[in-house]
Amino acid sequence: MIHPFHLAIPVRDISEAKDFYLNTLGCQPGRSTEHWVDLDLYGHQLVCHLDESLGTEGQVKLINNDVDDHGVPVPHFGVVLSMEDWQVLADKLTAAGTEFVIEPYIRFKGKPGEQATLFFLDPSGNALEFKAFKDISQLFAT
Repeated sequence: MIHPFHLAIPVRDISEAKDFYLNTLGCQPGRSTEHWVDLDLYGHQLVCHLDESLGTEGQVKLINNDVDDHGVPVPHFGVVLSMEDWQVLADKLTAAGTEFVIEPYIRFKGKPGEQATLFFLDPSGNALEFKAFKDISQLFAT
């Protein structure tokens, strides 16, 4: 059994974050106050905490690292999905006009660890990656 992770991230506006995570990603809400909200992200506990230092238009600071000829935003987080669930999410995000940092594609094609991946930002600039493996036993393949 894999235990759920707990991740707390900064956001510039709790209402904006709730709208994004509930309506764009389909998270389920948990406890909340005016300063934070718990969310169920594919069975994991994501907590958005208000960071007033971001201001109303602020973004979390990111850097990029090259992976498979793409500039991967760091830090980032996300969930490893089944290939079917990944495709449903990729289609949903594409249909919604999501601005991808890295468009949905197959990374490491034909190599160990082949995976479908996509990256986008939440309204506060937190980078999210969702991926799925052709063969989940290759999750940690070298």
